Amino acid sequence: MLNVLQGFVHELRNAGLPVSMTENLDAMRAIEHVDLQDRDTFKAALGATLVKHHHHWQAFETVFDVYFSLHSSGVDGEDELPDWAERLLEASGEDSGGAGGGGELSREELAQMLLEALLSMDRNTLRYLAAMAVTQYAGMEPGRPVGGTYYLYRTLRQLDVDELAARLMGRARERGDVPDNPLGERLFGEELDARVKMLRELIEAEIRRRLVADRGVEAMARTLRKPLPEDVDFMHASRDEMLALQRAIQPLTRLLQARLAARRRHRHRGHLDFRRTIRESLSYGGVPAEPKFRKPHPSKPEIYVVADISGSVASFARFTLQFVYAMASQFSKVRSWVFIDGIDEVTRFFQESDEITEAVHRVNTEADVIWVDGHSDYGHALELYYDRHHLEVTHKTSIMLLGDARNNYHASQAWVVQELNKRARHVYFLNPEPRGYWDTGDSIVSEYGKFCDGVYECRNLRQLERFVEEVAEA
Repeated sequence: MLNVLQGFVHELRNAGLPVSMTENLDAMRAIEHVDLQDRDTFKAALGATLVKHHHHWQAFETVFDVYFSLHSSGVDGEDELPDWAERLLEASGEDSGGAGGGGELSREELAQMLLEALLSMDRNTLRYLAAMAVTQYAGMEPGRPVGGTYYLYRTLRQLDVDELAARLMGRARERGDVPDNPLGERLFGEELDARVKMLRELIEAEIRRRLVADRGVEAMARTLRKPLPEDVDFMHASRDEMLALQRAIQPLTRLLQARLAARRRHRHRGHLDFRRTIRESLSYGGVPAEPKFRKPHPSKPEIYVVADISGSVASFARFTLQFVYAMASQFSKVRSWVFIDGIDEVTRFFQESDEITEAVHRVNTEADVIWVDGHSDYGHALELYYDRHHLEVTHKTSIMLLGDARNNYHASQAWVVQELNKRARHVYFLNPEPRGYWDTGDSIVSEYGKFCDGVYECRNLRQLERFVEEVAEA
């Protein structure tokens, strides 16, 4: 079990979960006090010691299901089936000593047995029938590199789960189990839906168990591994991943704000307070044994964000603006501009909106950023920015330029960045493309980068969090 647990922790780390050695030891101590045969309690103990963020729970569940699938409740030939199940198996010529061991049940016979098992909520029989359904309908072939979703789809299609749910309600009505009031009927229907969902999960668990037995734990874990929300690429995120990113931003910013506030309080002491030191030294005969310092007042930087919101990098700009404004308390001032081939200041949208997401929506729909053809023109946008706002840039200002620097072969006007860097505290360039793509095609990131204090690859929330933390402490 210890070897399995170590492999489990290693795979959690591969999936991106921050599991420390201390938490690993906590998990080992926790499972000493739970029944390893109680899968739910065992899972809860590991989750309580190894998972720190709720948006990591899905990744934890996936890894848990893979690593402990061979230790889950499968089909055991010694398990006793109810009399009605034994009679049906004998009538069909099926050997009850193992799933699919003898002849095969017809679809109608298997559906009948599933109905009876679901109505009586006999988990052992449901497990047995789920394994039998996988054997008959999944068509699993050893060594074939097919995902479990394919086998699950084939099995559920043959069972016709939707029809099974309707037949389950019909049989319950015949038996008089359905309450005769609307609320009771609705609640009973939800209970039946939950039972059908449990059958689906049992089938999925059986498929996973067989795949792990065939391919090995590590291979299956690699197949099912999905990035955590903070590791999802901004520019290639699916719709569901975008929603997960949206949900992950606020918890990340709250944690980062607390961490930065603590560091700012304890980062360094203020200047020596001579008078207090002399007063305190009187109790030591005039020896300044305990120097006293003035309370530090660390300054907060001003942040100016200038973001490309053309189609290729729009999602990156949106999440960066949300992240920066969610961190606004860590900065003395935050102002923002967006551009494509024209540029517009959008600070007002964030000041007028109670919700950051609403402000970002207004940025995307109301900002005046089109000058000619709506294709990115960094040179023209930066020139306009310099003409209108360069006098507002001071030694307290840190400027963040966001975009992929794909300029559609227009003039770069890199001198603007050079001049801004002379006036500003720092100028940074954040690029959501992989480094290997920089300076290829119409990318001119190096032309701007040589006048910046840093050019950063910023493809996901984890990299963005790391950069904002660095800026806030600069």
